[in-house]
Amino acid sequence: MNLTYHEPRKTQQSMRVADYIVAALAAEGVAHVFGVGGANIEDLYDALHRSRDVEGVVAKHEFSATTMADGYARTSNRIGVVAATSGGGALNLVAGLGEAFASRVPLLALIGQPPTTLEGVGAFQDTSGLAGSIDAARLFREVSLYCARVESPLDIDRHLAEALAAARRGGPAVLLLPKNIQQAIGEFPGPTRTVSTAPRSAASDVTRLAEALRDDYGRITVIAGDEVARAGARTELAELAHTLGARVAVTPDAKDVLDPAAPGRLGVTGAMGNPDVIDALHDSDVCLLVGTRLPVMARGGLDTVLEKTLVYSVGSAQPYLQTHHVPTRDLRATLRRLVTEIGPAASPVPVADSDPTSIDIPPSGASGLRYTDAVKALAAALPDGADVFADAGNTGAAVVHHLPVRRGGRFVVALGMGGMGYTFGAAIGSAFSRGRRTFVIAGDGAFYAHGLEIHTAVEYDVPVTFVVFNNNAHAMCLTREQVYYEGTYTYSRFRPARIAAGVGALFPGLPSHTVDTHAALAHALRATVESVGPAVIEVACDADELPPFLPFLPARGTTERTENREGARR
Repeated sequence: MNLTYHEPRKTQQSMRVADYIVAALAAEGVAHVFGVGGANIEDLYDALHRSRDVEGVVAKHEFSATTMADGYARTSNRIGVVAATSGGGALNLVAGLGEAFASRVPLLALIGQPPTTLEGVGAFQDTSGLAGSIDAARLFREVSLYCARVESPLDIDRHLAEALAAARRGGPAVLLLPKNIQQAIGEFPGPTRTVSTAPRSAASDVTRLAEALRDDYGRITVIAGDEVARAGARTELAELAHTLGARVAVTPDAKDVLDPAAPGRLGVTGAMGNPDVIDALHDSDVCLLVGTRLPVMARGGLDTVLEKTLVYSVGSAQPYLQTHHVPTRDLRATLRRLVTEIGPAASPVPVADSDPTSIDIPPSGASGLRYTDAVKALAAALPDGADVFADAGNTGAAVVHHLPVRRGGRFVVALGMGGMGYTFGAAIGSAFSRGRRTFVIAGDGAFYAHGLEIHTAVEYDVPVTFVVFNNNAHAMCLTREQVYYEGTYTYSRFRPARIAAGVGALFPGLPSHTVDTHAALAHALRATVESVGPAVIEVACDADELPPFLPFLPARGTTERTENREGARR
């Protein structure tokens, strides 16, 4: 049973609903609200202006405001908050909330609505569901764990508490706030934080899992997901792997959950993954999933071997494949308990350190800087603690596969919906929460989608380096045309553009560089690492270069490894 308790209430205070909401966010530990203003949300912004604890950050587009809140939440383990006005502003949130919903990111969306007195009688941007208007509550329920229209000032305390509790479970919550409700003055209790006391996991389940794993020391492969990072359970994961003598692979969105120098690290799973993971699973008796549901992008190429392997899992949600699952709301505590229950290994199994094997890419006559060379330059220049946000497309695949994570840094890739341009807002939100230089690595297609959020980074002088790989194409779509449709036509090449020069002209004083060699990229990266605010680096590359993405590549490498392994066994 899920139980909650409330901290003792303070004396009732008279204030506007909008002021009460901001005070409650401050009590929750939220320091920034991201959004775009408008008539039906301006009272909330007025409350933010009056607050000493919560800062309002204005984006250029509501999608990017949502991804700012998303990036803020992913790297701070706090709830991200986005605010938007009614009508088109509200509708622009849907894609960002869809990503957060699919990726289980704790967000709160505060969405302005026309005054209740005008609903159903032709109000501008009416989404009350009355008189044939769009029903915003019904719409947002599809991309949230909790959605409520606040009809009375007397309801705000309850709805806000329930929305925050829902977000803490992992996913978006939405409050629809009519303008006159935001302006209403009422007597409100001092804001408090509702703390969940839901059971972490059943003791008997952990004991049974420990007993099952205890019998297979040294023959276990662990696949860890991004829930490890969000739960702050890196140390516990490392202790579990050491106790089991296990080799550890990570999902594409969890490259940062394992120390880069950890022994037994296997690299990344799935379509952008390392071949070593498949080899390790072939040689294992047990696979343990930790903090991942193992969706298709993280599971690609593994289905056959996993069907022949005993699979256990521990995390907040049941994986997509059949496993013996131990649910938990507190991954750190459950992993600690699991290590204790397993106890010291009777004969510890040494796990060798090795660099993960890269996917073999067929040679090509590509012009410009190749993905592998660009990533080598990035790897050499990124300082310890650097956070990296990789966008969708061929560029993202190359970075997920090749780029090592810096010690103490975060690596984020949004695989929930895979929306192009996610990183431009998400990195800004993360930089606000982490206060350190953050790197966006994206393609030109992602830049054209939401790259002008660079303006927000300039406006707030946020330390983000935007590295844009420009191949003048939607390269992954182009690759698909060539691989699956013989390349006899294309809808995916662009007219050449000079992105860095254009952005530099648009924002005078913004450091901007165009590079096409390893040395030039290394120099530009060194310059930006030493700078204070944002910077843009355009990397000239070729749209015809194949990325390290298994569905696009010949399968002979995997087949040859399997044949060699079977021959060695015989």
